Amino acid sequence: MSPRSASVNEELRRRSRERLLQATVELVGERGYEATTLGAIADRAGSARGLVSYYFPGKRQLLQSAVHRLMHRTLEAALEREPRTEDGRELLARAIDAVLGLTCDHPVLMRTHMAGILQAEGFVRCPEQQRLAELLRGAVVRHGSRDADADYPLLRALLMGAVFAALLPGAPMPLPRLRAELFQRYGLDWELGVPPGGEPPGGTLVHGVDQRR
Repeated sequence: MSPRSASVNEELRRRSRERLLQATVELVGERGYEATTLGAIADRAGSARGLVSYYFPGKRQLLQSAVHRLMHRTLEAALEREPRTEDGRELLARAIDAVLGLTCDHPVLMRTHMAGILQAEGFVRCPEQQRLAELLRGAVVRHGSRDADADYPLLRALLMGAVFAALLPGAPMPLPRLRAELFQRYGLDWELGVPPGGEPPGGTLVHGVDQRR
């Protein structure tokens, strides 16, 4: 049997990494962060335990990459869903709804993610985070920003603050109020995007997308 080509090996590595990221999302959502072990993640992904350490320096970094993957896939699906549009106001509304809606669809996961960002290691730079940044920055540009380098970090900070406020234990703020504040700041009509009560909830459920790809 001839050895596999470099491209085949690269694709196998990509799929293996994707399975680990998806398993992390599933298990942390089901069990919480502390109860989820790297061994359990490897088992759910059908991977060898050593592959987790090969791809990620630790569980916290793995979780952040997994959540960033979920976020960029969710955001991408929201921006590209039918009817397709190039309207910058609609695209920014979809982006805001996609991120806010994750607090409804994955509250345990998103709360754990926010807590991890506030720890010493802070924000993890990874391919998944970079893809998420590209999508959010693109939405800002299409909305008409003349200084995306300044406006994108501000949008990111506002969205992170809104997610934190929605998930604050004991004193959560209602998503419609948070959405209204963001929409007012960016001059967006309430009917744009997917208003609360629309389908899917918060505009985030990725119908017809295989999360294990």
